[in-house]
Amino acid sequence: MTADPHQITDLARLEGIYGAPSGAAVEKELDYLHPHYRLLIAKSPFVVLATGGPDGLDTSPRGDAPGFVQVQDDKTLLLPDRKGNNRIDSLRNILADPQVALLFMIPGVGETLRVNGRASITTAPEVLERFRVEDALPRSVIVVKVDTVFFQCSRALWRSKLWEPAAQIERSSLPSLGTMVQDISRDKIKAVDYDHNLYPRLKSTLY
Repeated sequence: MTADPHQITDLARLEGIYGAPSGAAVEKELDYLHPHYRLLIAKSPFVVLATGGPDGLDTSPRGDAPGFVQVQDDKTLLLPDRKGNNRIDSLRNILADPQVALLFMIPGVGETLRVNGRASITTAPEVLERFRVEDALPRSVIVVKVDTVFFQCSRALWRSKLWEPAAQIERSSLPSLGTMVQDISRDKIKAVDYDHNLYPRLKSTLY
């Protein structure tokens, strides 16, 4: 088979296309949580957690009231693990490989915050208690030791128009989750039952 002449296979060629970063692209990267970065985390109600393990990579959305991810100190973040589907893909991966990445987003704000670090999992009662909501505790808390942190500019969100009301689509334009599950499971799970119970179940099991 003839090799694809357009496939990039070495770093020198890649860097020749893109060039070297400079200025703010470099200076904004820190190894600790600067007060400005702390403020972005405090305002964020949503973060994507990326992990890797023996079975591959995983990304997991996490959300709650703004500031639900707590800054313990300049090098440490605490992320509660609430009720979910019990797949625990992220937690399994952390046990195998502690390297994680976080992407914080703030509604209406184009900039995002990227954090790379190493994670562990704790069930220490005093840590769980910090995240009590509606008299419920998280099942565990992910402790992230920060290696690097920096903000990402707003180009991606501008291009996607993510926060623009006119860009939102009606949920009804997509198949219901029940329909998806029924088709994917080959009728093992019925759409009518799944859809009927989904939102009451989600609402009653948030915490």
